[in-house]
Amino acid sequence: MRYMAVLATLIAGFLFPTSGALAGEKTLEFQLVTKYLDPRTIDVPNVEGQTITQSKAFGVGVFKDGKIATKDYVMAADSNKGAGTSYGYSTYTFDDGSSVTARFVYDFKPNQGHGDYTILSGTGAYAGATGTGTLDRAPTQFKGVGFFNIKLNIVTP
Repeated sequence: MRYMAVLATLIAGFLFPTSGALAGEKTLEFQLVTKYLDPRTIDVPNVEGQTITQSKAFGVGVFKDGKIATKDYVMAADSNKGAGTSYGYSTYTFDDGSSVTARFVYDFKPNQGHGDYTILSGTGAYAGATGTGTLDRAPTQFKGVGFFNIKLNIVTP
C-alpha cells in the first residue's frame, strides 16, 4: 500500500509539475572587515563637533568554513563627536557569483555600533531575495578599518 502512495506522488509530480521551487530561507553569518575608499567629511557650520561624511567603501567577509564574500557599498553618516547614524546600500558578492543587495541603517559610538539590513534584491542562488539582517561592530585596534559581525536572513522565492 505504501508503495502505491509513493508511486502516485511521483506520477503526480511528472503530470502536474509545480511552477517553481518553494520559498527558501537561509541565514548567513560571517565576519567583515571594511575600509572607506574615498571619504569626504564636511564640518557642519555653527554646530560644534557635527559632521556629515559620505564614501564609497569595500569589505571582505570571511565565513567559519573559510569561504569569502566581498562587499561594495556607499554610505552617508551624520555624526557628532564620533557618535551618530549612517545609512547606505551594500552589495555582497559570494564566491559562487551570487549576490545580495541590502539597505542598512547603523547607529554608532566610538568603537561600537549596531545596524539593521533590509534585503532589497539578489542574483544567482539569491535571485528575488528579500529578508533582513544585522551588523554589529566588533572591537579592533586598527585605525580607519571597520570590523563587524554580520547576519543575513535571506528569503528566496
